[in-house]
Amino acid sequence: MAEQILPRRSVLYMPGANERALEKAKGLDADALILDLEDAVAPDAKAEARERVCTLVADGAYGTKEVTIRSNGLDTSWHNDDLAAIAAAGPAAVVVPKVNSVADVRSIEASLEKGGAPDHTKIWAMVETPVAMLHAEEIAAASERLTVLVMGTNDLAKELHAEHISGRQPLLTGLGLCVLAARATGKVILDGVYNDIKNEEGFASECLQGRQMGFDGKTLIHPSQIDPANQTWAPTPEAIEDAQALIATFEEAIAQGKGVVTHNGRMIENLHVDNARRVLAVAEAIAIRS
Repeated sequence: MAEQILPRRSVLYMPGANERALEKAKGLDADALILDLEDAVAPDAKAEARERVCTLVADGAYGTKEVTIRSNGLDTSWHNDDLAAIAAAGPAAVVVPKVNSVADVRSIEASLEKGGAPDHTKIWAMVETPVAMLHAEEIAAASERLTVLVMGTNDLAKELHAEHISGRQPLLTGLGLCVLAARATGKVILDGVYNDIKNEEGFASECLQGRQMGFDGKTLIHPSQIDPANQTWAPTPEAIEDAQALIATFEEAIAQGKGVVTHNGRMIENLHVDNARRVLAVAEAIAIRS
């Protein structure tokens, strides 16, 4: 049976204090939304934004779209109130910044359970510090409720005293460690944001790099980034056709008792079939969502 996959090619941050943006988000083609109570909200607007966002989610304002809420960090005075309100609202997930340890994950989980969060409200842990990079596998494995790792590349660059450069060479070690952690623990992992919203070529290049590294999608800061991300992480018609042909060739050869199977001039085995089936599963999930 094909793997069940929920598309998260494009995951758009939306400011929780901006009513117009929150309304606009209902019609956007992003696979998922992160309604933000942290960076996008001024301190004196935190409580109002929390109430607005949680009411929208609780009322089902976004239909079947996957909607998450980003809380303020564990070390802030707003965090506990955020978690209590988010637990009651029951979004698809709470996104928590700067998760650095197993203890952090368990604290978030305990707060959700105390607040009566439904089982479908998962934890998306933002990993964005050197200590998080070095303990990414432990963080990812800390809870079954934790289903997604989210790269916080801006904060990671800051913590590393690194420059933002094309190709992201200073960040590649951390990015790679987190992809390894996600795959080792069976979690989804989302690439970090791209800051220069007018640099379409640069954004497309970084999306391609993220896909090639193994990320499941990308977090976004502007609606103009949705379509390029969706296109990058969607299998092309040619890839779908090739996957179907590869599977058919392999299954026919196995049925005939052949020991060596070739497709388009190259030897194939079970791992190639698994990859092909995942391509088809992703394509099917995108079609269902659309």
